[in-house]
Amino acid sequence: MKLVLLTALGVGSATVIGSLLGFAFKKISHKFSDIVLSFAAGVMLAAAVLGLILPSVEYGGKYGLLITIAGIFVGALCLNLIDKLVPHLHKLVGADIEEHNNTNLSKVLLFVTAIAIHNLPEGIAAGVGFGSGDTSGALMIAGGIALQNIPEGMVIIAPMIAAGVSPKKTFICAIITGVVEVMGTLIGYFAVSIASAVLPFALAFAGGTMLYVISDEMIPETHAHGSQRGATYALLVGFCVMLVSDVLLG
Repeated sequence: MKLVLLTALGVGSATVIGSLLGFAFKKISHKFSDIVLSFAAGVMLAAAVLGLILPSVEYGGKYGLLITIAGIFVGALCLNLIDKLVPHLHKLVGADIEEHNNTNLSKVLLFVTAIAIHNLPEGIAAGVGFGSGDTSGALMIAGGIALQNIPEGMVIIAPMIAAGVSPKKTFICAIITGVVEVMGTLIGYFAVSIASAVLPFALAFAGGTMLYVISDEMIPETHAHGSQRGATYALLVGFCVMLVSDVLLG
């Protein structure tokens, strides 16, 4: 339990670390951001497949494959529903900010809410990994999510500052989004620990949410600014780094 809590805090802190970097480097080039985010996408892809989806098939027994496929699609559909209810993160990042205070406030609240809602299933994925009892796999998943949170934390700073939010309040908002991820990690861990029968489906569900984020958000974002070749190789590097880690830890 101590390791789970420390990992949850680490995953949540990654967004805060990214926000601090965002304050330090307010003008981050698209190329640099795309390379870092693509590397994180590769890490998350390997973590989703090796740490969540394949174990789901294994733990599911006779109907493992069907349970896994169902879990992947349910996880993806849940995030798809969230995207319909809450505007897409990257649309909010690139949105023009009005100069009126009320509009500023509503945009900022919407922005923070969107990040927090997207962070919750990522935290749950990390927690479910620990609930499976595979510590090395769980750490791999948590590491992949943490890597993704750093560039995400970096890019949320500029829009909030542009909206007229003070640096102090901006940092507090970043902390809140990190806390949501900590809560998600604990929820995932306890849910699977209490009801081990749902483990195969929970693993696949978490894997599906990660695959959705990679395909719907991360890859399109990293290929939108002319750095797609470098982004593609960065993704491959990230995937291979996690593959090597899995083999060595396994």
